[in-house]
Formats: sequence, structure tokens, C-alpha cells
Amino acid sequence: MDKYGYVMDISKNMQTKLSFDSHVYQQLSQQLSILDTFKGIWKTRENLQSQYLKELRKIATIESTGSSTRIEGAMLTDQEVEKILSSLRITRFESRDQQEVAGYYDALALILDNHADIELTERYIHQLHGILLKHSEKDQSHRGKYKTTTNKVVANYPDGTQRVIFDTTPPHLTPLEMQQLLEWLHERLDKRDMHPLIITAGFVYEFLSIHPYKDGNGRLSRLLTTLLLMKLDYQFVQYVSFENVIESRKDEYYRVLVAGQKDRYKDNERIDAWVLFFMQCLITLTERLEAKYETYSKLKTALNKRQQEVLDYIGANEPAQVGDIEKALKQYSRNTLKKDLAFLVKEGLLLKTGDRKGTRYHKAVKP
Repeated sequence: MDKYGYVMDISKNMQTKLSFDSHVYQQLSQQLSILDTFKGIWKTRENLQSQYLKELRKIATIESTGSSTRIEGAMLTDQEVEKILSSLRITRFESRDQQEVAGYYDALALILDNHADIELTERYIHQLHGILLKHSEKDQSHRGKYKTTTNKVVANYPDGTQRVIFDTTPPHLTPLEMQQLLEWLHERLDKRDMHPLIITAGFVYEFLSIHPYKDGNGRLSRLLTTLLLMKLDYQFVQYVSFENVIESRKDEYYRVLVAGQKDRYKDNERIDAWVLFFMQCLITLTERLEAKYETYSKLKTALNKRQQEVLDYIGANEPAQVGDIEKALKQYSRNTLKKDLAFLVKEGLLLKTGDRKGTRYHKAVKP
């Protein structure tokens, strides 16, 4: 609703926002062709070793958690995030950053493991919001509930400064606009009269414009992006971090949101720039995943059976010491195993920490 009391019909309004001129349509068609081609190629790679896919997903989850919380102003590195995630049995996290990391990981893990069973309804979105903020002490009173006070989209920067990006839907209209948005989403997906990735981009933009909760909207929008993409069978998104791509283009992310939102509640509101940006981020994601796959393919050829066994053992039992590996792989000598460990460290597949008797080996954070 604008200051004159105009209430937006999201279904009708989205049709206008997603009407593209011939130039944009041509760009968009090329982007969608690239993404759908990669989707098909990735499906043929199901013979990848499950251990490698498991490792890729672990790395992507760490990067996604770190990046999504940093976009909102958190300061933790991926290494610090990994340390927190290894201690999730802790029931109390001292800092706000730690609380946000733990909550984001819990929600993302739930989505990755159960996306087929999670429906895009208000009830499930409330539940995801509750999980996202469950470790945050200051958010307990409003988690899983729509906002009751006005909020704004604010960009947070590493130096602690903030900048207001745009205003959002008033609290009293939030339930109505969320209901309309979800009705539009399901109607479009059911009718299949629009490419599902365009529907996803439109949904995310509108969710951010509504900003339905007091806090956590940016993080939740990225979780919902992953959920939608997984449900639409773009399974490759779980193996490389979409959030990390957004973080690397944070200024542009806010710029394209503003380009559309400045005309909010007007007939000329267009989101061409946002949709093209969204697709380009997905293309960047596929390029990163392809590079990881090519690296893996080369290493798979280079590694012998024994070296692969060492790598697999450490992946399942990290951190591991030479003695642990020697006991597990009794058929190989200690000297041979130490040579393999040195080779795997050199190739960037393992990280070595400590010294002498305290030496331990971990799977590398980056493949």
C-alpha cells in the first residue's frame, strides 16, 4: 500500500513486473538455456563417488552459512563457521554472530535433507523462520511471527556502517501480501506458463520487498531460494554455495533490488535487472561447480586406490593421526601411508595441523 492507501494485487502486479522487452527476453532466454543445459549434464554425473558429493555439500554448506550471515553484517570467516558447526551440541552461543550461524545451518540442513516434504506455505515458512532464529536470544518473542512494526531493508557493511536500501510492506498488510504472493507462486508453478527460474526470481524479489519478519528476512530469502531450486529439481545447488556468489556481488545485489523497488506500488515497477542478476548468479554457480568437477576428475585419475582409501578414511574420521590411519589400513606400511599423506597435502586435498606427535590431518575446506 502506498501513502494514499492503494492496496497492491500481487498476482496482477507480478504479471506486469515480469513482462520483458525483446532485448531482455533474448538475454534471459540465453541464460535459461545455459542453466537448463547444465541441469541435464549434472544429472548424467550421478556416477560421481558419493563420498565426493558428500564432501562438496559439506563445503558448500559451510560457505553458504558463512556468506549468508556475513551479507547481513556478521564477521565470522568460513574457518570460524566450520569450528562452530563442529560444536553444534553446544546449547548456548555467546555472540550474535555464533547464534546466527547455528540457526542458519540448522535451517539449511533441514532444507537439504527434507526439501521434498517441505511445502511453500505460510506455516512452513514460519517454522523455517523459527529455526533460523532459535539460537538468538533477542529474537525469541517474534520468531515465526510476522512483523508488527515497520522495518526497512538495510545494507550492513564490514566497517559497521549501515545504509537504508528501501522501505517495505506495512505490518498490517504483510499477511495479505504474503498470502497473495504464495497464491501467485503456486498458481504459476501449477499452470507452468512461465519458466520456473523466472518464477523463483520473482518470488524472492517480492519476498524481500514485503520483508515479512522483524529480522532474518535476507537470510530466509536465501534459504527459500535453495528450497525452491531443490524442489524444482535444480539439485546441483546443494554442492556449491549460492550465498557465496551473492556475497561476492553484494553491492550489485542491493543495486538491482533498489532499481525495481524504487517504483514499488507504481504501474512502472520493473524487475528486469533483478531477474537477469539472479540468473547470472546461478550461471556463476554452475561455472564454479564445473571447475570443482573438473578438478575432481583429474585428481580421481591421478589418485591410486590406496591414496583414495586414505582420503576417504580421513573424510569420515577427521581429524586423523598417522597412527589412526595405520590401524585402519593395516595392509599398508607406515612409510607408504606417510608418503601418501604428504602427496595429498601437496595436492591441496588435505590440511595438516600440529607437529610431531600432535600432527593431525583434515579434509581441505576447499576441494
